[in-house]
Amino acid sequence: MSSLTYINEDGAGQKHSDLCHYSQAVLLPGNIVKCSGQGGWTSSGDLNADDVRGQVDLAFQNVDRVLQAAGLKGWEDVYLVRSYHVDMGSSYDYVVEKLKTRIPGHRPVWTAIAVPCLAFPPMRIEIEVEAFNSRA
Repeated sequence: MSSLTYINEDGAGQKHSDLCHYSQAVLLPGNIVKCSGQGGWTSSGDLNADDVRGQVDLAFQNVDRVLQAAGLKGWEDVYLVRSYHVDMGSSYDYVVEKLKTRIPGHRPVWTAIAVPCLAFPPMRIEIEVEAFNSRA
């Protein structure tokens, strides 16, 4: 696996990589980028458990940041989304709204999964994506 390129964006991405021993993204053959699940943390890694919508907003921003660090445009390049929801009822509709406004002319495949908890106790949402770099 040493021939693969692993990416961490500055800030919370690198902090979580160091803390938990994983990478934020990996560049695969065929111009595919797989992105680790992004939570709704700030650039310093802070999470507000009481602000689900804020976490969704930040998770969308964090996906963009990681994809851009990997050389992609961002959400425009995403072909697959997996979202993990601690409380599906409080976040699902807002994620739909975010997808419609962030990528209005693009509909990646998406699986939404309800989970009892996520890696960090205050997390309420995690978004994992796969993307294609058509410019590579």
